[in-house]
Amino acid sequence: MDRYFVDFRSDTVTKPSIEMRDAMFRAFVGDDVYGEDPTVNELQEYAAQLFGKEAALFCTSGTQTNQIAINIHVKPGGEVICHEESHIYKYEGGGIAKNSGASVRLLQGSRGRLTASEIEKWIMPDDVHFPVTQLISLEDTANRGGGAVYDFQEIEAIAHLAKSKNIPLHLDGARIFNALAVNGVEIKRYAAAFDSISICLSKGLGAPVGSLLVGTKEFIHQARRVRKVMGGGMRQAGFLAAAGMFALKNHVSRLPEDHDKAKQLESVFLTCDWVESTLPVETNILVVILKEELKRDHYIQKFGELGVKVSAFGPGMIRLVTHLDISSEDMVYTIEQVKKI
Repeated sequence: MDRYFVDFRSDTVTKPSIEMRDAMFRAFVGDDVYGEDPTVNELQEYAAQLFGKEAALFCTSGTQTNQIAINIHVKPGGEVICHEESHIYKYEGGGIAKNSGASVRLLQGSRGRLTASEIEKWIMPDDVHFPVTQLISLEDTANRGGGAVYDFQEIEAIAHLAKSKNIPLHLDGARIFNALAVNGVEIKRYAAAFDSISICLSKGLGAPVGSLLVGTKEFIHQARRVRKVMGGGMRQAGFLAAAGMFALKNHVSRLPEDHDKAKQLESVFLTCDWVESTLPVETNILVVILKEELKRDHYIQKFGELGVKVSAFGPGMIRLVTHLDISSEDMVYTIEQVKKI
């Protein structure tokens, strides 16, 4: 028997359940580049209706949906306003510059979140010396903020500002359903604040591959072209789309379970004398701040030896992410190992 281990590195490590695999196996497929895959079409229509948008596009990853949206919203030489810790800036391979020829205006904010008042200060005036502000991008939940959730009133204020300045507002919603599980906002009302939204299916929702981009029909028409240019056109993608559909219909309502497990782990870590503090747990991400910054890799190695996989999250910090593959038995085992260190 393989050595027991629990993987908390990310919610991307989830594997399709037996039921999801069965849905994939039974999927009807066609050529999606021709728009003829019935399962992909069904997923796109379902997602568009779910979010109250006109259309949706199934893509390979959240990075791809974000980069497609940015490419449509901005022109070379323009500027994107985002948080300095945002995924679109830190973890997408310089895609804003490489794919769209745009610069970024990096703002600070509490745990990865921006405010309307701070954004307004940095919208560039019509001056030949400055790049034109062409897009505002938010991330909810904010990964680098430890899964922090936006106050929806702040989102509405940002949306009002963006509309008044005729600047599109994009959401990197990689973990949007985790945010909705906390803020309790009706999904269509929430989505109405944004011109485009990227929705990941392969994190807490448990699909093996895929993200969705939602927006207007014209926006998605353009997105399909950009996806093709980026090499993202897929053929018989219905097998993957079936997993995404299963995830949306079956794995959204259970997300609070992951949040509860993360909070349970937080309470245990806070009893350890080698832990300084944690970022407050709101969703499924726990960031542990160590008393001895230089011992981060030592603790990661020690956890690994005990069968618990965790990840580095900056100097003196480790991250644990709960997800649908973390069982009650896994939680008991992990808590036992934490107490051993």
